[in-house]
Amino acid sequence: MAYIQLNKEKLNHNFNFLNKLFESNNISWGAVSKLLCGNKEYIKTLLELGIREVHDSRISNLRVIKQVDSGVQTVYIKPPPKRSIKTLVKYADVSLNTEYDTIRMISEEARRQKKVHKLIIMIEMGDLREGVMGEHLMDFYSSIFKLPNIEIIGIGTNLNCMNGIMPTHDKMVQLSLYKQLIEAKFNKKISWISGGSSVTIPMIFKKLVPRGVNHFRIGETLFFGNNLITGKAIKGMKQDVFRFFAEIIELSEKPKVPYGEIGTNVAGESPEINEQDYGKTSYRAILDIGLLDIDTKNITPIRKNYEFQGASSDMIIVDIGRNSGKLKIGDLIEFKLDYMGALRILNSDYIEKRIV
Repeated sequence: MAYIQLNKEKLNHNFNFLNKLFESNNISWGAVSKLLCGNKEYIKTLLELGIREVHDSRISNLRVIKQVDSGVQTVYIKPPPKRSIKTLVKYADVSLNTEYDTIRMISEEARRQKKVHKLIIMIEMGDLREGVMGEHLMDFYSSIFKLPNIEIIGIGTNLNCMNGIMPTHDKMVQLSLYKQLIEAKFNKKISWISGGSSVTIPMIFKKLVPRGVNHFRIGETLFFGNNLITGKAIKGMKQDVFRFFAEIIELSEKPKVPYGEIGTNVAGESPEINEQDYGKTSYRAILDIGLLDIDTKNITPIRKNYEFQGASSDMIIVDIGRNSGKLKIGDLIEFKLDYMGALRILNSDYIEKRIV
């Protein structure tokens, strides 16, 4: 059976690395847990690190976090849907917002639940995902400051996720200026400038983060130890917190080239034939995972000479050459995962989740 494995020691190592980095730069931060897809054991492992603030984009996941530790501050990290306001206020202490009507409904629901709900207002800085346009910001704040049972604790922005617009020193300075303008105009204190996600971390190493930017939302780098700008490992961090294994369910020596009339497969693709492969054979391992669980572009075999040959909904075929590793039925092939690969696998009910 295929399974994904989380290494507690390596996750703890990455957490301590980031905690030290942020503390030395006077930055508070929260861990983004959406990668864990609400898996209770994995969330317990995350909270055991000592994290007191967790961010997620699914209210059902925030519910699990509160079940594990009700004292953890939970942050909902996308504009809330109106139909979920009741559960949002129940399970999220903080939410990221951009719409007045939604915030008004949050205010009303928070009053009913006898709570004060905290807000971070997201500002559009060019990536064209969520965010209030800068020219509308003062009017927007003027209206929401009047609402009861809410507390505006920060402003923030999201970059790189939609159109790949990168965070820069100038954009972070602009975000800091918005905070100063709001505080001066409304005589209100805003605690957080939430400057970004894992993609902003390389700016810390280059001393490009303005002093006012004091809050980060970190997911990918915590779990993968990578520099999202260069694509390489951050020195001192672990990239293999997660390991993925798939079981061989068939192993045979077969022709390298399919034979018969060629059409399209279940994914609507036709094979590309290398004429040099005619008449040749190799060992082909069929694995117990498929397109339902993972896209092969998001996983890479640890053995460099293994090559994907194709996939259907429930099986993936890997060419293992002459089988120099003497693999047999029931053996496991290990893969490296990127972030999207781990996200899809962790969201699959058909993949076992383990902890070491």
